[in-house]
Amino acid sequence: MATAPNKTLPFTFRPMHVEDLPSVLDIERRSFRAPWSAGTFLAEMKNEWARLRVAVDTRRFIVGYINYWLVADEVHLLNIATHPDSRQQGIARHLIEQMFDEGRSHGCRLVTLEVRVSNHAAIALYNSFGFETVAVRVKYYVEDNEDALVMVAPIDGPGPQI
Repeated sequence: MATAPNKTLPFTFRPMHVEDLPSVLDIERRSFRAPWSAGTFLAEMKNEWARLRVAVDTRRFIVGYINYWLVADEVHLLNIATHPDSRQQGIARHLIEQMFDEGRSHGCRLVTLEVRVSNHAAIALYNSFGFETVAVRVKYYVEDNEDALVMVAPIDGPGPQI
């Protein structure tokens, strides 16, 4: 499902391809303490539940990506990141909006995710979409024993607050 160029945004969205992996892995390494491997992304690309999308700028560079699952009547956000040089441009917000739209079109009723308790920027972004913390997974991140917040948002909630 490729999307048409967006007339108001300097980037477009499309499904992730194997050829995108070097760019996605670069963003992954720049974004996370324990980055996913190429093998993990390849496995996700074969997973029937998984949806992997990239954001591509006008120069045709990948500037962000998202990976989520559509399972039964839920969407589960696994991974989202924007290249450090392209942050604060609305890329992650638009990737999340598209995830909500796809979930809605598949009859999903809610979106779930886990996020590091220290990732204040991500938590603020998720809160702007109506996510609420419903639990804490103690020592969820094995590389440093950091806790994770479990957050949930209804698909047909109030929508993103800007």
